[in-house]
Amino acid sequence: MKDVDPLRRGQPSSLLRDLPQGSEILILRLRSLGDLVLETPAIAAIHAWRPDLRIHVLVEPRFAAVFEGNPAVAKILLAGKFMQTARELRRRRIPVVFNQHGGPTSAFLTFASRSPRRVCWKGFQFSFLYNVLAPDAREFYGKATVHTVEHRISQFYWTGLPRAPIPKAQVFPQPDAREAVSRILEQNGIERGAPYAVLQPGARLPGMRWPVVKFAELARWLRERRISSVVNLSPADAEIAPAVRSAMRDCAAIPAPLSIRELIALMAGARLFVGNDSGPAHLAAATGRRSVVIYGPTNPAQWHPWQTEYRAIHTNAVFDPRRGDKSTAVRESKPIGAIAVEEVRRACEELLALPETPQC
Repeated sequence: MKDVDPLRRGQPSSLLRDLPQGSEILILRLRSLGDLVLETPAIAAIHAWRPDLRIHVLVEPRFAAVFEGNPAVAKILLAGKFMQTARELRRRRIPVVFNQHGGPTSAFLTFASRSPRRVCWKGFQFSFLYNVLAPDAREFYGKATVHTVEHRISQFYWTGLPRAPIPKAQVFPQPDAREAVSRILEQNGIERGAPYAVLQPGARLPGMRWPVVKFAELARWLRERRISSVVNLSPADAEIAPAVRSAMRDCAAIPAPLSIRELIALMAGARLFVGNDSGPAHLAAATGRRSVVIYGPTNPAQWHPWQTEYRAIHTNAVFDPRRGDKSTAVRESKPIGAIAVEEVRRACEELLALPETPQC
């Protein structure tokens, strides 16, 4: 009998192409918010090429809303306790699993799925658990620094997705979430249809946070232009929340923490996003919002908003690229707090001067 297994022929590039019609594939990415948003361009590219493939994604329950309503996603699988999740993956007998995370938990879940084809990149932890290893950016693209979206899609290029222009990131605000956000804004003094900007003072690390007092100054400037400011504070921002409420109580709406579904709807209705490099910055881009993103020790070349109008304000840091989606800042000419309000304001003026775009 003729051997038709593309990997036995040493041709991983035919793996996706040779899958039978209607096959399932699994994309495993457990966290975090921005990382999951940046999976959507690759998912859209696969779906556009082979709409017959049933794309499943495995995510933590708190991030499932990123894929809600996405026509390219056949099923959202929710990661729970390890053994429970592993049993569910084995039960589904998915022929190809793409680990887009690469950490220990995702590696062992990929192996526990017993999928005949388990894909990750070379050089990641527990590489012996995979049987298809894609090159990292330096080998695949011939350069060390690429955007995270380009890094992620390289697994799919390596296994047969034809190279083509990469789609935008996209999320899909749901009608009930839009209505809930409209009510929240009204309760905070912002009428339906009134222009507003979303401000994001939080970020994962202190060195990634532009000072709260400067966000407050920017909010007062936006108010002079008849644009209200809405501050997004998540439960993870508890450290800065008191300072935000103190500095911005007279110049911005500060609603209670929103769910991701509500945050998507909030972004979709905004005139502008201004914030630190963070997951919400990528949500804003995925709803087509113009964005001003402020960078400290993260690399704008790898993490800038994908395919939307944006301005990157940064500290002129010098980076040592470690892999396709990771860099280490080896030198910063100034801390993020030294970035002037005037520099951010000029970027806002440039974006606000552009013709308005339809809301998502």
